[in-house]
Amino acid sequence: MVEPNVNRTVTSLLDDVRRGDPSALSRLFAIAYDKLLEIARIQRRRQPSTETLNTTALVHEAFIKLFGSEALDFNDRAHFMAVAATAMRQILIGHARRKSAAKRGAGQEPASFEEVERALASEAGFVTPKTDALLALDRALEQLLQRSERQARIVECRFFGGMSIEETAIALGISPATVKRDWSMAQAWLHREIQRDLG
Repeated sequence: MVEPNVNRTVTSLLDDVRRGDPSALSRLFAIAYDKLLEIARIQRRRQPSTETLNTTALVHEAFIKLFGSEALDFNDRAHFMAVAATAMRQILIGHARRKSAAKRGAGQEPASFEEVERALASEAGFVTPKTDALLALDRALEQLLQRSERQARIVECRFFGGMSIEETAIALGISPATVKRDWSMAQAWLHREIQRDLG
């Protein structure tokens, strides 16, 4: 769990960034870097071991995505970390799609439902998934977003961001009980959709 003073500092720096303080962004990056690296490591464990995007590059790409020409507006540290997890997911999915397109027709076996199912049941997520498994999960998550945005955001925070129930509740402004209930419902729904996708 992150100490309250770190939360306050990050939230204060986000306010400074919003007000246009030029030094706030570099200070924010320095303070948030360790947590972003932790999220990036979780995300990288979901990629095939041959993935060329390393953890540091992922953090830097995500930071550029978050604070590029059209910087996003963040409420607080929890919101920032939740959006960072989403940005990293998008970057990794982009890499997975390019890799899948390059290997299409090269005799690569498709992912099995069991591979994705193990990943969804695990708190740690994928260890060495096939690219197809990650893409199947992403397709199902996009469908879940249309059905229940809150459940999709919970999956992003829990599965892709490695956040605890409590951290997810803070990030999304809901109760821990709601996170637990929706996390279970989302997992069950994703199981069915991925099985249909890969079946």
